[in-house]
Amino acid sequence: MSGLFALLTFVALSSADAKPHAGLKTWGRFSKLPYPGDKAFLYDTFPSDFIWAVGTAAYQVEGAFEKDGKGLSIWDTFTRGGNRMATGDVGSDSYHNIHADIRAIRQLGVTHYRFSLSWSRIFPNGTRGSYNEIGTNYYRTLIKRLKEIRVQPVVTLYHWDLPEHLQQSLGGWSNPELVEIFKDYSDFCFHEFGDDVKYWITIDNPFVVAQHGYGTGVVAPGIKNDPDLPFRVGHNLLKAHAAAWHLYNRRYRPRQQGKLSMALASHWIKPRRTRLESLRECQCSLDHVLGWFARPLFADGDYPPCMRERLGSRLPSFTQEEREQVRGTADFFALSHGATLSFQLINDSLKFGQLEDLDLRMLLYWVNAEYDKPPIFVVQSGWYVLGNTKIEDPKHMYYLKRFIAEALKSIIIDGVNMIGYTAWSLIDGFEWHREYGIRRGLYYVDFNTPDMKREPKTSATFYRNVIHKNGFPELPENKPAQGMFPCDFAWGVSANSIQVETTPTQFADPNVYLWNISNNGELIKLEGFSAPPLHRATHCADYATIRQQVDEIRQVGVNHFHFSLNWSALVPTGDVAYPNTTLLGYYRCFTRQLVQANVTPVVTLWHHTRQRSNLPTLLDTANRWLNRKTPEAFADYARLCYREMGAHVKMWITLNEPNDEMVSYQEGHQMLRAHALAWHAYDQEFRHTQRGQVSLALHMDWVEPAFSFSREDVEPAKRVLDFYVGWLAEPIFGSGDYPMGMRNWLRQLNSLELPVFNEEDRQLVRGTYDFFAMSHFSTKLVTHAKEDSYTYTEMLEVQHMIDTTWIMSPRPVVPWGLRKALNWVKQHYSDVPIYVMANGVQEDPARFKDSLRVYYLYNYINEALKAFTLDGVNLKGYFAYALNDQRDPGFGLYGQVHEEVIVKASLSNYRNIIQHNGFPIPGASPQQCPALPQPCPDCHILIRRPVVGFLTLVGSGVLITLGLIIYYTAKRHKEYY
Repeated sequence: MSGLFALLTFVALSSADAKPHAGLKTWGRFSKLPYPGDKAFLYDTFPSDFIWAVGTAAYQVEGAFEKDGKGLSIWDTFTRGGNRMATGDVGSDSYHNIHADIRAIRQLGVTHYRFSLSWSRIFPNGTRGSYNEIGTNYYRTLIKRLKEIRVQPVVTLYHWDLPEHLQQSLGGWSNPELVEIFKDYSDFCFHEFGDDVKYWITIDNPFVVAQHGYGTGVVAPGIKNDPDLPFRVGHNLLKAHAAAWHLYNRRYRPRQQGKLSMALASHWIKPRRTRLESLRECQCSLDHVLGWFARPLFADGDYPPCMRERLGSRLPSFTQEEREQVRGTADFFALSHGATLSFQLINDSLKFGQLEDLDLRMLLYWVNAEYDKPPIFVVQSGWYVLGNTKIEDPKHMYYLKRFIAEALKSIIIDGVNMIGYTAWSLIDGFEWHREYGIRRGLYYVDFNTPDMKREPKTSATFYRNVIHKNGFPELPENKPAQGMFPCDFAWGVSANSIQVETTPTQFADPNVYLWNISNNGELIKLEGFSAPPLHRATHCADYATIRQQVDEIRQVGVNHFHFSLNWSALVPTGDVAYPNTTLLGYYRCFTRQLVQANVTPVVTLWHHTRQRSNLPTLLDTANRWLNRKTPEAFADYARLCYREMGAHVKMWITLNEPNDEMVSYQEGHQMLRAHALAWHAYDQEFRHTQRGQVSLALHMDWVEPAFSFSREDVEPAKRVLDFYVGWLAEPIFGSGDYPMGMRNWLRQLNSLELPVFNEEDRQLVRGTYDFFAMSHFSTKLVTHAKEDSYTYTEMLEVQHMIDTTWIMSPRPVVPWGLRKALNWVKQHYSDVPIYVMANGVQEDPARFKDSLRVYYLYNYINEALKAFTLDGVNLKGYFAYALNDQRDPGFGLYGQVHEEVIVKASLSNYRNIIQHNGFPIPGASPQQCPALPQPCPDCHILIRRPVVGFLTLVGSGVLITLGLIIYYTAKRHKEYY
């Protein structure tokens, strides 16, 4: 017995010591991993000896179903029965295209190629007596060619295509006689090909063969009359595999040094509820699919107890001798995962009330735990696209990325002993019961050409790159940056609006209180008594809502606060001669109190929302922005705000996020005019005294080509940015006209929707900015390829999609998208000062330990730092969105339970970043910033002076005290209100 043989035997037998149901801990373990850090993409590489493979199955790709002496298989018969529309008679014609397949395999750069032998091509009637030399030579040639390009074969003996003669004469796998017949077929294959094959798969996916071949009838041979037959078939498949393993172990392993296993496929399942009963049902679901065959092989030689309990006598029994014959007959765990029949369980019966999921990493961990850390070789993994998809297959590519990324985490983070990964499949072919309705190949096959022309898909290019890099090595741009922003950097927080309470709360309480001076000193309201009204002028400090909001803003540690005014409420009639003076006074007080708190107000005049226009009533009912009077009315409104609040407001946003896809080009044109008129009003009438700045804020999520290595997707990405950002940015910050790419595209579509700037409007609009303000939240992918499963924008001829490895909430969390957006502005508009005016993520308001927002702010700000320090972007400020959930549900740094305000974890983390002005290098000298001057020295600073007034009433020995009054007096007694 050789050393390797002894070692493999020990490994096989020791696997029987796996603790029963050890996989049950999987769900609990993953629920406790740090979120979202654990969900973040892992940049790292696979072990140096990792197996990179690609695979096919004989019936799917070979064709030549009756050529050179090949016998019929059950699939040749099955595809001609019932209502079947297509066959695999030709498939991808790999039988005549070895050279084309070898070329594709070499281009991918894989180390291994998994393929299956067609049993009926070697033994036409299934037994050695019908041996076909020509069929055997086909596989000899294939293996020889693989060796020439230094690719190791991984050979599957049986991938669902049983010789039809064995089905007709013996009843196929329902007959125990097939055990010896399969053993003899295996013996021939080991003898003929074994010197060149180090990895063998005896039987592929026995669950599908048994459950769907002999149970539901979905696949060949299509039997579905006996509900207990699948279990007898599974029993025979296990014994056939074990017979082949022992044969190889005894006769061939000492010389050939190969390894054998059975390819087991599985879904993944997650509990519907976080209860132990639900977890047990999940465990049972996996036992009925994967454990059905894995437990006999890798544990105790018998079926899972869950199957025994629920199926009883329907499940065959192993004798003690058979258990010993079956257990330990796998040298590695061959796992299939993805869009197989086992993932789509046909019906819900095997889910046991739980939820099916797609998680390769958790499945790998479960296998690792349940079966005592076997070496796991993923021998089939991938997704599919619809049959009309050609060489652009973004869905397939991003699922492939997701599965490989999950495999990497399972090795690096979870300690799973995973040895290889097989992308499925090499080329498009006959997809079993789905015929040619879907495609799973990395190479596109044109079935209408005589030579079945093969072309690499984008997924092939992606896979080749991953193999070349051996994973996803960390690049410099992936690493967190260290450094600080400049001393005058604007740290801010944004809110769509502020809380308005126009009745002063100070001095408004007429009640009389008992002052319990002998005990705890608390005030107790005395029913039936009221104090006489006080007569005094109202102060800004009288508003508890203002004090509370300013205090909350100060706690964040920011030096800027951005909020929006309500045009329709400030000027209800549209006529600025009749403003809402009460509301105007409140806004004026609010900005003033911000300045006194050393917080710079950033005020938006009009905030676009889809729900309501926020236009004054007369304008709202008269074509809104299409009304030529609206821009002039907006300019008048701007003047009112500049005049009343300009002493305290030095940063103005005219329009916030007007570049919404629901806004028409004609509306957008009038919005540009409105902005320009408001900017010029400030520039000409107020700037010289107020010395402020004015611009507009555009929504700018980043748009990334789905195929970054494909030039065909770069243009669509540019086009989308032109239409969504350049549309309103280029007239102001650039040429004074709409983007040329936008005009050319619409001209190509014979569209006349885009207005034409006359010279007057061009001069009016161009250059009306003091800085570039953007709201940025997320990133999306676009491609010119079209797939029915994604959102396709017909007018722009682009498909929108996401990378399945991104964290979702509900929009993708893609920090590097902010850096790219900032660089886009720099590239297009030179050294313009840029403010990120809103950046935030939506999270469940009930999560006060909002770990996703903590992660989001840290990483997005870090990308902003990279843009500033590494790319030279003239970034002047960053504003987190938003202040609280009350005004901006789901986005707040503050939460609220009933009347209580809750400080979330993200607020403390954001404040910490602000206090350090970024991410200082450990051990570096502290940043030396000059002391900031006190803002607005001429402002009327309010000093808090407690004044306690007592109105004492004596009755029954009780001291009754009226009023505990705190108010503010001004250094300079001049009040605005």
